[in-house]
Amino acid sequence: MPGAPVRPMLAVTGELPTTPGWGYEFKWDGVRAVAALSAAGFSVWARSGVEITAAYPELAGLSRQLTEVRADDTLLDGEVVVLGPDGVPSFTMLAERMHVREAGRAARLAASMPITYMIFDVLRLRGADLTRWSYRDRRRALEGLGLGGPRWAVPPVFPDGPATWQAAGEHGLEGVVAKRWDAAYHPGVRSPDWVKVKLETTADFVVGGWRAGARKIGGLLVGVPRPDGRLVFRGRVGGGIGMAAERDLLAALEPLRTGASPFVAGGVPREDARGAIWVTPEVVVEVKYGQRTPDGRLRFPRLLRLRPDKTVEEVDDAG
Repeated sequence: MPGAPVRPMLAVTGELPTTPGWGYEFKWDGVRAVAALSAAGFSVWARSGVEITAAYPELAGLSRQLTEVRADDTLLDGEVVVLGPDGVPSFTMLAERMHVREAGRAARLAASMPITYMIFDVLRLRGADLTRWSYRDRRRALEGLGLGGPRWAVPPVFPDGPATWQAAGEHGLEGVVAKRWDAAYHPGVRSPDWVKVKLETTADFVVGGWRAGARKIGGLLVGVPRPDGRLVFRGRVGGGIGMAAERDLLAALEPLRTGASPFVAGGVPREDARGAIWVTPEVVVEVKYGQRTPDGRLRFPRLLRLRPDKTVEEVDDAG
């Protein structure tokens, strides 16, 4: 992660914990971002380690607010979202903001399609490392800063898991993240101290190829990576590929064409492999599905979105 101040802690997918010792936050449909104010200035970084400060000029006010509360050497963790007209985060709208680096265009988009930075953790405060502090103490420190503005907020944490889950569904949110009150922050670790619970079954997969249909892409061939880099086949995804999604997929996949299948030998059924266009496995997509077959294949899969914010190494069968 060149230049990034920290690699964010990640959650595992699981059932909603209801035993004592947990706090509950809403799960936001956005992209992870850490924001740092230091002697070098104010910077925002993606989970991948890429600096994305230029993409979100509306966060300059957050830098000023941190300075006002004398938090001159502070590192925050949170999620960047774009709220749609209904007040619900829209990843489709956010996708138009994510890769913009040209200042003029970023400023125009900030005016017409502003982001909100949902801050849920503080990892360094006034030069002190807080990652070994408990989640409870970090939250107290974060809330004590009194941060809040037109384009950033500190969303609440709740003590009642089932009620938070119900509220997430009522408000059209993606789900809930449960966090152990006594847990430290483990940079770069997918830890069972954080559990994400989605309102619908979704998971990330790597595209290994596609087959043509009525349009150029009739179905994506997706899988999960093994340690040796080969993909284990998880199914063909044909639903959810509208014209806009097809355009974005082709732009990402066409340059990756290759003559050989990236899947484990014999892993793709003959009817799915017939006429397939293979690609180097670099593109990650999020897929909604019903259930899985005993051998791990997806039933009733439907494409939700491209995930340019995620790397192949971050994909696993846990979802």
